[in-house]
Amino acid sequence: MSVHVPTSLTEAIDLLVANPTARLLSGGTDTMVEVNFNRSKPESVIALRRIAALREYTVDSDRIVIGAGVPYAMMEKGPLAAALPALAAAARTVGSPQIRAAGTLGGNLGTCSPAGDGLPVLAALDATINLRSPRGPRAVPFAEFMTGVKRNSRAVDEIIESVSISPTTGFQDYAKVGVRNAMVISVASVCFVHDTGSSSVRIALGAVGPTIIRAREAEQWLQSQVDASQQLPSHDKLVAEFAQRVAAAARPIDDHRSTAAYRRHAIEVLARRLYLRSTQ
Repeated sequence: MSVHVPTSLTEAIDLLVANPTARLLSGGTDTMVEVNFNRSKPESVIALRRIAALREYTVDSDRIVIGAGVPYAMMEKGPLAAALPALAAAARTVGSPQIRAAGTLGGNLGTCSPAGDGLPVLAALDATINLRSPRGPRAVPFAEFMTGVKRNSRAVDEIIESVSISPTTGFQDYAKVGVRNAMVISVASVCFVHDTGSSSVRIALGAVGPTIIRAREAEQWLQSQVDASQQLPSHDKLVAEFAQRVAAAARPIDDHRSTAAYRRHAIEVLARRLYLRSTQ
């Protein structure tokens, strides 16, 4: 296996053009699992960890840009956590401290597993994925980026450069259920965003469909019932109805981690909990 270690994005793109079947490696936390279980044997690897530009982020009043190589450990606290508390909450659920020091949002996007912890957050925040290739930059809304289980719209000569997110005003949080309390792949996950600035409520579901699911019907229903520019009410019937509508958007399956019925129930419970947290 040949390993290439570029130090600039331009060099990495040139290497990818010359080696179109090469595996792009960010933190390597997903790839090493596949290699260890003999599910994948890449013949060529382009390691992106030494590209400094990919490990930078900016937090401005009108836009937050997170480099694809920023590790989850940097999202748990500091300016990113203050600006994006839902992403910080998701980051804290990713594996062990060692995994969070290596794993990246770009790697999560490259793998595009429906159970990826960062992905429901990006969906709920209407994030834009920034790609770069020999043809120049390309921006793709998250809703168009993930196309299926471990499939995305990245072209073979493109590298995920960063993620752009517009700041929100109000509550945002993330929660998940797994087979144990830590170091676990999601059985079901939910990101809830109440943006008082845009008078909107957004909710995204992970691990309960082939892609991350936005519960848009539930969002629209809730916004027809409340004034989303204000703190949300905590009426029992309203919260219960909203949670049931969110769960109805899920498309879970039975697999070795859980049953479809349990996943749908978990989504309802998580949606209710996050909604109630937003009212406190």
